[in-house]
Amino acid sequence: MKCDLCGKTPMFGHNISHSKRHTKRRWVPNIHPVTITIGGETKRMNLCTRCLRTQHKMAKASQPLAPPEPLLPSAPN
Repeated sequence: MKCDLCGKTPMFGHNISHSKRHTKRRWVPNIHPVTITIGGETKRMNLCTRCLRTQHKMAKASQPLAPPEPLLPSAPN
């Protein structure tokens, strides 16, 4: 699979055993099908976990901060 945002695809190489025998293998990116909102429009995309984490952080940063809660309840005067 391929990440729709960054274009990350599987990489190829060799497993190397203790006896130095080379066997072919693939490193596959961790791709998840997700529904995300970009510019007010929901889209179905396949994202790697790195892009998913970045999107989550950006969405979290764009939300307005809530007013701080009082630590102690106010005493009646």
